[in-house]
Amino acid sequence: MDLKIFATIFATVFIAELGDKTQLSTMLFAADKDVSKWTVFFAAAAALIVATAIGVLAGSLLSEYINEKILNYIAGAGFIIIGCYTLYTA
Repeated sequence: MDLKIFATIFATVFIAELGDKTQLSTMLFAADKDVSKWTVFFAAAAALIVATAIGVLAGSLLSEYINEKILNYIAGAGFIIIGCYTLYTA
């Protein structure tokens, strides 16, 4: 395992997840006194694992048919479009 790549991916995903709707909804579930905090933790962790697995599988499949550089451009353009849309609707 390449620790530099691991650290880069960890930091990127960690920063992206901070304060997003996933974390906020998890905090709301954890705030319920009748719900086990372990249940909230394991359910949220399992959901993130499954979502990540889908992303890894999709990326692996796409990279077989589309050049990595093109995928980077598509991803970058997608983020720019989402950002512009967010600014426009704000």
